Amino acid sequence: MKLQVSRFSRHVIAVGAVFALLAVLSGAFAAHGLKAVLDASQLALIETAARYQMYHALALLVVGVIASIPQISPRWLKLAAGAHILGIVLFSGSLYLLALSGVRWLGAITPLGGVAFLVGWLALIVATLKPTVNTD
Repeated sequence: MKLQVSRFSRHVIAVGAVFALLAVLSGAFAAHGLKAVLDASQLALIETAARYQMYHALALLVVGVIASIPQISPRWLKLAAGAHILGIVLFSGSLYLLALSGVRWLGAITPLGGVAFLVGWLALIVATLKPTVNTD
């Protein structure tokens, strides 16, 4: 039996890999290139942003891989992928910008990204528990 990989799967895996690559680059650049420029709290913000970005980049890889399983709801997987992407942009993006700019109001955006992460995980749970075809 040949596994059919959808365009959605390939795109989500690619986006997850790009976000993982950027998380590694961000963390390494902050730890080595910005160590002399940023204070400890700014470096900690970047480390937190990179860590959560990596967690959710890996979640995107999982979503992309399981999207090829016919019994998993593609509608819920699309919501999971979109929410994880939005969460990375809002949560990690706001922390990166806060650390680099010092603009405090950016911290108000971070919880919105956290909510998006939660929506992504909930959508993944629903996708796996709500089969699209009868599996009996």
